[in-house]
Amino acid sequence: MINHDTSRTWDTIKRDTDERLAAAAKIVGSGKVVAAEDAVALLEAVIRPFDRVNIEGDNQKQADFLAQCLCAVDPAKVHDLHMVQSVLTLPEHLDVFEKGIAKKLDFSFSGPQSGRIAELLGAGKLDLGAIHTYLELYGRYFLDLTPRVALVVADAADREGNLYTGFSTEDTPTIVEATKFRQGIVVVQVNEIVDRLPRVDIPADFVDFIVKSPRPFYIEPLFTRDPAKITDARVLTAMMTIKGIYAEYGIQNLNHGVGYDTAAIELLLPTYGEELGLKGKICTNWILNPHPTLIPAIESGWVKSVHSFGGELGMERYVAARPDVFFIGPDGSMRSNRCMSQVAGHYAIDAFVGATLQIDPYGNSSTATATKVAGFGGAPNMGCDSRGRRHSTAAWLKAGAEVGTQTSAIGPDLHRGRRLVVQILNTVAKIRDKKNPGQFKEIPAFVEHLDAEKLMKNANLPIEPVMIYGDDLTHIVTEQGIAYLHRCRDIEERRAAIRSVAGKTPVGLQGSEEECRRMRELGIVKTPADLGIDAATATRDRLAAKNIMELVEWSGGLYDPPAKFLPGKEDSSRQ
Repeated sequence: MINHDTSRTWDTIKRDTDERLAAAAKIVGSGKVVAAEDAVALLEAVIRPFDRVNIEGDNQKQADFLAQCLCAVDPAKVHDLHMVQSVLTLPEHLDVFEKGIAKKLDFSFSGPQSGRIAELLGAGKLDLGAIHTYLELYGRYFLDLTPRVALVVADAADREGNLYTGFSTEDTPTIVEATKFRQGIVVVQVNEIVDRLPRVDIPADFVDFIVKSPRPFYIEPLFTRDPAKITDARVLTAMMTIKGIYAEYGIQNLNHGVGYDTAAIELLLPTYGEELGLKGKICTNWILNPHPTLIPAIESGWVKSVHSFGGELGMERYVAARPDVFFIGPDGSMRSNRCMSQVAGHYAIDAFVGATLQIDPYGNSSTATATKVAGFGGAPNMGCDSRGRRHSTAAWLKAGAEVGTQTSAIGPDLHRGRRLVVQILNTVAKIRDKKNPGQFKEIPAFVEHLDAEKLMKNANLPIEPVMIYGDDLTHIVTEQGIAYLHRCRDIEERRAAIRSVAGKTPVGLQGSEEECRRMRELGIVKTPADLGIDAATATRDRLAAKNIMELVEWSGGLYDPPAKFLPGKEDSSRQ
């Protein structure tokens, strides 16, 4: 029997939104433009206790003024919020938990706030929903984690509320669409309000309020690496990666993670890659932020296209001057899009190459430590084999044909390709000893148990925060050689391959010369000598640019390095 309940109300969310907007109108009037001094009162009017709130904390750009305003609301009026945001970078992102304004958190990456998250969890001031990959969290924005209120950031707005998100668009369109089309409220921090925008990235219909910030929004040059800090050891692993993986599989469509290991690869393409005759055969199509270290490869004709997750501070003029390479809008500037880059990174690339801190005997890797809840960012989304992929490339098919367990998984008659997932690391990392300035501690990268296991217990997480699982990993590259893990026929063979490249670590010391020789005979492990690489020739002299100023020269003066990377300044980025 069909039941037509005429008494039911179907627009309760919209009615609630209208009530909030009416409360806000008493503060801002009938328009969308809000004075900076009224921003705190606006937030108190449109946010209710227990709301799900997104504040735009991206990999690079930050709605920093709105973050400060949220910290300044009266906890008696606004409390127990459920924060959903991809990145926690600013102290204010966690100050709201200290003050009781927020209680629950779902996020992707925390970077400099990772230690503080662990402290707040231990103190009972923060309840953790889950740690996500970027694309996973974006998906939940449209399912069960839709923001009730979104606090986002754009370069500029006009007085009607149209937005120009510009070079570093990043997460903004994804957040706004999820919020607004679920009758949510969108508040935008902008650098300026103008009569006419260079282009409209988000229409005014999607925007409720705009606030001109007292200062430009903060943006972090997260992917900038100074070539001067690339060591000979990293040159060696980069040479092995180029010859033993990129050349062997003909990798053209790829992503590089952040770090000096991948920066070294980028700077070797115009030199070592040229020696090997690989131009046009590898590294042509990229899903990548505008890495300054890619400039020499672009200028040398290696790169056909780059689509970017976000911008990179100082690269604006260079990118705009290379529209054949980057995705440039009709206004002449790039529009990045983290969600679409993550989609491409999951389905369209043939190789993900990045670094890690720890690998266990089975190949599971993690960047977590026992006292820091760092999250993952996009690495697990790209550092996995996309089982939904159906288009073929030569690299994908070649890797799939080598998978040692393929027949037992799908039978002998069918074909399936394989994403290459590569982790680069030194077997032993040297880190500065905080207790003894000038001293360094040696930390093994290959361990019996990941710190992620301790963190799960310390932070009361439901599972270990593993970045890449061993069965997704195809290659490990260390100064000892390359382990081709996807060629292994069982878990014991995989463990033997890992031991063979693990050096003098607790894992590597369990291996033997005989075991390593057998792995080399099977083609599962290759040393630098097996690849025809003389380690003595792996020096910084091979880099196309050896410091930041040489990158500026390569760019024809179009690259404007952030001040902290200029001569005489110290780069505080992670190594």
